[in-house]
Amino acid sequence: MGMGRGAGATALGFFHILPVFLCIFPSATSPCKILKCNSEFWAATSGSHHLGTEEAPEFCTALRAYAHCTRRTARTCRGDLAYHSAVHGIDDLMVQHNCSKDGPTSQPRLRTLPPGDSQERSDSPEICHYEKSFHKHSAPPNYTHCGLFGDPHIRTFTDSFQTCKVQGAWPLIDNNYLNVQVTNTPVLPGSTATATSKLTIIFKSFQECVDQKVYQAEMDELPAAFADGSKNGGDKHGANSLKITEKVSGQHIEIQAKYIGTTIVVRQVGRYLTFAVRMPEEVVNAVEDRDNQGLYLCLRGCPLNQQIDFQTFRSSQATEGRARRKGPSLPATPEAFTYETATAKCREKLPVEDLYFQSCVFDLLTTGDVNFMLAAYYAFEDVKMLHSNKDKLHLYERTQDLGAGNLAPSGHPQALLALLMALVCLSQCWSAFL
Repeated sequence: MGMGRGAGATALGFFHILPVFLCIFPSATSPCKILKCNSEFWAATSGSHHLGTEEAPEFCTALRAYAHCTRRTARTCRGDLAYHSAVHGIDDLMVQHNCSKDGPTSQPRLRTLPPGDSQERSDSPEICHYEKSFHKHSAPPNYTHCGLFGDPHIRTFTDSFQTCKVQGAWPLIDNNYLNVQVTNTPVLPGSTATATSKLTIIFKSFQECVDQKVYQAEMDELPAAFADGSKNGGDKHGANSLKITEKVSGQHIEIQAKYIGTTIVVRQVGRYLTFAVRMPEEVVNAVEDRDNQGLYLCLRGCPLNQQIDFQTFRSSQATEGRARRKGPSLPATPEAFTYETATAKCREKLPVEDLYFQSCVFDLLTTGDVNFMLAAYYAFEDVKMLHSNKDKLHLYERTQDLGAGNLAPSGHPQALLALLMALVCLSQCWSAFL
């Protein structure tokens, strides 16, 4: 059913008021994430200058995604004016466009290029290439990185770095497009030092691009194919948008999932596996209910009771000048490292004393296996290849227990910048009203 002029004017009026909300209520000062919902909806629909009946299905899809986003952030937005305005606006637009509350949503948002702009070959539809689905004048997608290696250390999508126990099976990634699960087992009998011995990746079926595919790797078995023996996304028209490439036989494979803009690197170093991924933020956040989602290591990190006090362990080793294992009465390891010999060994491959270097030292002390030095080295090599911000490759521990008046250097400038941006934006909005 088409909509009348009054409904169209109301919808367009709502579109015009959205930027005002984006200015007046800066998200940097509130846990309420309604502005993210507003901006996603605005970006998904801003290309439509008129709202005719032929656009109703696409518009309804964007509205449902908008409504779903507001429900996810409802808990932290109860007193937020922008939130309540958005909720009422969505209800009105749902009625005006005869949109059903049940139906598909639009995450991730895969834009359609104007005719003539697509450079995709006929065997790979445009929707099956995430980057090319963005218009040439649109802002490029934001990419993020997660990595898991060693005994085990994780760098999350938010660049948090943790050392964890996490023995057994744990979800590493869990969103609408793929699942990754790792299994960590003890390095030595009786030891609490663990490393990744099994990895399972499930790529879910996606439109006309790919069939569901499963990739599995275990100790001493790093296949260069999916579990069904194939090396691409199956029989669909865009199957080549998912592909496995063997870089080094039995040691290094790379999976390109172009339809979701994702690159995955899996290595076997010694007997154990490492994992690294580059993924658009939009795909990372494509989950049904992020607030109530189960544990997801790349997004939330390890639970507190699974984290190891990395700094305390390192300090004790440096003070005592000898290797001390995490578990009591461990059997002899292939090589007994002291803090000094472990440090010297790690400097051979990791000259910068960042957290990758410290992880290397930690792993040599807890396992005695020199292959863990190589795991840290290759993990950092993968970061250099996959991380989008080259200024954030190295991570360092923050200064602990800073007293009043002795804040970390990055604290005040960020707060001042956020305040300045809010004042500028508010000033612009008031000017628009006058």
